[in-house]
Amino acid sequence: MIRRLKTFALIINFKTLAIAGLAVASTWACREYGIVANFPLTLIATAIVFPIVFSINSAYKRREAVLDDYAALKAHGRAIYYASRDWLEDTDVSKQERCRNLLGEMLASTRSLFVAKRDAMATHEERVYACFSNLSQFIKTDLREAGLATGEVSRCNQYLSKMMFAFEQIKHIYQYRTPRTLRAFSDFFISVLPILYGPYFAYIAMDYPTTLLYVMPVLFSLILVSLDNIQSHLENPFDQIGQDDVLINAEKFMERLQAGCPVAPSNVAMRQ
Repeated sequence: MIRRLKTFALIINFKTLAIAGLAVASTWACREYGIVANFPLTLIATAIVFPIVFSINSAYKRREAVLDDYAALKAHGRAIYYASRDWLEDTDVSKQERCRNLLGEMLASTRSLFVAKRDAMATHEERVYACFSNLSQFIKTDLREAGLATGEVSRCNQYLSKMMFAFEQIKHIYQYRTPRTLRAFSDFFISVLPILYGPYFAYIAMDYPTTLLYVMPVLFSLILVSLDNIQSHLENPFDQIGQDDVLINAEKFMERLQAGCPVAPSNVAMRQ
């Protein structure tokens, strides 16, 4: 129940109440002074609904792309860890621990970059690429010099390259938002049209009892502003404000790596 109330609080905020109040005031004034008009509702669909639906769809696709790249970042990092654990003839626990720490530090630095303001992006980006550099050195010194085959070292470097590619794609989604001019266009008409449609609400209210006079302006305002709020929360999938945001959990990733111990050969034989 509390979670649902928090969700409603994200959708219905001060902006919703303010525009609904102005729409009600406009309807009252038009009804009081006899200003009525049968405006076409297609204007609402053209000026508000279509741009907002387009923006929501675009923001949702951006979030799904972030999830795909985040999965690639973790999957290829896990592959490098498995290489340090399983591909060497002599198992070295210290190498596994160092690989885990490097991957965890890389994810933690990535999270710090995306939750911070874009003004501090350069500093955080240097830390992320320092982590990638350390992983590259790890592949060279801890794996290749420990006897890992050349082809397998090349494969680890490919994993690292794919991790950096996934990071760059997430970074670009973080940097560039959905079209700002389209958002400004919809924001303007969301704020103006419920008020300008006061004569229309007063016109259709002539067939309603007095108790239902202000239902339509309130509903119009709630629906339109709520759609705009949904789009705003989907716009930045890293700000950790909405419930649909992407959470980069570096600590859980490291715990899963540490818990994924290889099965002993004797146990494998018993299962067969």
